[in-house]
Amino acid sequence: MDTVKTWVLETRPQFLLLTPVCVFSGVAVALYEGFPYFNALHFVLAFLGALFAHISVNVLNDYFDYKSGIDLKTQRTPFSGGSGILPAALLGPRKVYLLGIGSLAVTILIGVYFLFIYGWTILPIGLLGVALVLLYTPYLTKLPGVTELVGPGLGFGLMVLGTYVTQTGAYSVMAAVTAVIVGLFVANLLLLNEFPDVEADRSAGRRHIPIILSRGKAAWIYCSIMAIAYALLIGAVTAKVLPLLALLGLATLPLGIKAIRGALKSHSDTGNLIPAMGMNVQVVLLTPLLMSAGILIRAFTLG
Repeated sequence: MDTVKTWVLETRPQFLLLTPVCVFSGVAVALYEGFPYFNALHFVLAFLGALFAHISVNVLNDYFDYKSGIDLKTQRTPFSGGSGILPAALLGPRKVYLLGIGSLAVTILIGVYFLFIYGWTILPIGLLGVALVLLYTPYLTKLPGVTELVGPGLGFGLMVLGTYVTQTGAYSVMAAVTAVIVGLFVANLLLLNEFPDVEADRSAGRRHIPIILSRGKAAWIYCSIMAIAYALLIGAVTAKVLPLLALLGLATLPLGIKAIRGALKSHSDTGNLIPAMGMNVQVVLLTPLLMSAGILIRAFTLG
């Protein structure tokens, strides 16, 4: 029987926490750069547009994974393996597909509003975002080695940048750098979450990094991306692209180091890898949140 709880679980709500973090990052940069007022309506619309885009990609991923047979082969963990709704026959595939497409339609309608307000400025972000949602699972995951950066990495980076544009009607170097930092952390979230699903994903023709390079080598890629993301944060502050208080994001570094150690030690042992996956989720959520909080605090103390 369809229930509200079942529909909510199909959206994978535990992953939707990324949306407010990304939207917060975009707004924090806009306020720091001195835009004269906070547009509450645009904030709400940007949040809803981002949220429904995130729901859409989650739900469509579930649908296509079920249709390809991946969800019937994966070893589900708290951080990977899909929602389990379709394999358990709690919802029909057509209903799930319509939920995904309907959610994307909400995002597109909100995008049309911003297109009317800001003109062509916001169009590239909107078109690229919609393309990523539609193409991610059925096509992008089958391209060798681009799943992580071109999918969630780029998608959530665009979420940060798009939120900034909805407040300002423009682009900036600071917003772009913030988007890249957030995107790198999110790419790493997907990368580590792919480790338990290597065999099932390979059977469906996917070509992500753990499949191409092996889990052991992919663990080193994971470590490298983590190091680059933290280094970019430090470099951006050193170059005065971001304010000093953005270094609050470094408070998660001890947790990141623990996640790295867990990935290197247990990359091929899903049971023992789960704690590292959990720490990785905390790093991905807390680092942009703390970095953006620092930016916002500095915005309120300027002048």
